[in-house]
Amino acid sequence: MNKMRKQVASYGDEGFSHFLRKAFARHMGHEASDWEKPVIGICNTQSEVNRCHTHFDRIVDSIKRGVLMSGGIPLEFPTISLGESFTSPTTMLYRNLAAMDTEEMVRAQPLDGVVLIGGCDKMTPAQLMGAASADIPAIMITGGPMENGEYEGRTLGACSDCRHFWQEYRSGTINEEELEEINQSLAPTAGHCMVMGSASTMAVASEALGMMLPGGAAIPATDNRKLAEAQAVGKQIVSLVEQDLTPSKIMTEKAIENAVKMLMAVGGSTNAVVHLIAIAGRLGIPLSLETFDEIGKETPFIANLRPAGEYQMQEFYRAGGAKAVMKELADYFHVNEITVTGATHSENLKEVNISPVYRHIIRPVDDPLHAGEGLAVLKGNLAPDGAVIKPKAASEELLKHEGRAVVFESTEDMQAKINDPDLDVTAEDVLVLKNTGPVGAPGMPEAGMLPLPKKLLEQGVRDMVRISDCRMSGTAFGTVVLHVAPEAAIGGPLALVQNGDGISLDVNERKLELLISEEELNDRKKSWKEPTQTKAARGYTKLYQEHVLQADKGCDFDFLVDQATNKKS
Repeated sequence: MNKMRKQVASYGDEGFSHFLRKAFARHMGHEASDWEKPVIGICNTQSEVNRCHTHFDRIVDSIKRGVLMSGGIPLEFPTISLGESFTSPTTMLYRNLAAMDTEEMVRAQPLDGVVLIGGCDKMTPAQLMGAASADIPAIMITGGPMENGEYEGRTLGACSDCRHFWQEYRSGTINEEELEEINQSLAPTAGHCMVMGSASTMAVASEALGMMLPGGAAIPATDNRKLAEAQAVGKQIVSLVEQDLTPSKIMTEKAIENAVKMLMAVGGSTNAVVHLIAIAGRLGIPLSLETFDEIGKETPFIANLRPAGEYQMQEFYRAGGAKAVMKELADYFHVNEITVTGATHSENLKEVNISPVYRHIIRPVDDPLHAGEGLAVLKGNLAPDGAVIKPKAASEELLKHEGRAVVFESTEDMQAKINDPDLDVTAEDVLVLKNTGPVGAPGMPEAGMLPLPKKLLEQGVRDMVRISDCRMSGTAFGTVVLHVAPEAAIGGPLALVQNGDGISLDVNERKLELLISEEELNDRKKSWKEPTQTKAARGYTKLYQEHVLQADKGCDFDFLVDQATNKKS
């Protein structure tokens, strides 16, 4: 039965609830018979504070048009919108809140199907998490990437170049006037970051999951084909309702593996590791760090995209986007998984051809950019439950390195010391940042690309081994070890590192070791005390710190993960 007639507010009298709803629904100009049609919710996260979502009004209008053309009734509703550069302390703190908002509004309202509109980094995974739990027919569309920026003939990409030029400014190679000119061109149009950062990564992962129409992930925000896609999305969600094709039927274990393979093939963001584990957890599908490592070793890295390659999403779209990557990787993908088209990947990709003109952007599998290792998972006494690194965004000579620890107890401690000319640090040392994980920060911010000490930048140093329990933006780069688990704030080994300790990194061997004896490590554990300054006294942050899982478990709340996952993992 149509949910508009079935799912009513509770007044203790179901007949009265129907009567009341009919009266209030007339405000929108519909006839009573209209509510017999599929009612489609449009989860609109447009926000002027979230600059990546400011252009959603025309996309929503196109979706509505598509729904109406296919005989449905579109109803737009808002949920939380999270913009990376306008949310303090970090959007990751609120990803689970956005996921809960999505799930509860989809459950509570009389919707037969829902269109999810995301874009900025945490919105797409949050909406997929919520949709997985609510499990009514759903389809994903993103607002699309920005167009490229340009400065004196150089293509600019937000926010890889934000980081690059800020580092050069700190080193003294560019002045404040030039920095301001560059700033004006870093984010020139509507849309999310145009490199293969977290937003682009989660868009192409959504397409690989089967939750997005083929080709949708890379369409630029400013391209008229984004509106054509939106209209097609509006039509297709009505079809999904008619087929009762829900997220749990699409996002299967094999579909999750497809998303991991896409992540590796495009050299995507390390953030996707946390998000895909969380999405899988909502579906009762165990997804371990070891799975990422195994898939990473065997999946060719074929998309030549920044920050690990040369090009950006604008060029990627012209080369065929995610569907072209899947076509090229057909022998690696589970191509018989169903998608929101109602057909399988195999059927969707039949007409896809990769132009030889763009083979420098999407490489053949027998001539990849790299044979594999888009991401690597490290373990050892410093990260018993794992850590991640993006080898192709790192300095090759640092992938096997032993150095002396230079320790920062918090981001505040780091900011106070990093520019000090008397800081005891050399280029061979290992920078260690503690208490920036899910509980400790709180929210596991994107502080993992630790700024290099100013005195070393002035000497020409541009990379060092950096280790933390936080995250790194997908737009970032360097020899950066992230997501160390368990985190320092709950007593993980990272909390026990002291200045001068030896640390060994060996990416090829997947090892991350603190070079002290087990006896010394145990002695330090006995004297460790939980930091109290990071504990929230009230509100959502208190809830978050009490219930958030560690990075290797996806940082979802323990009470939101499907219990089947906990039993299997």
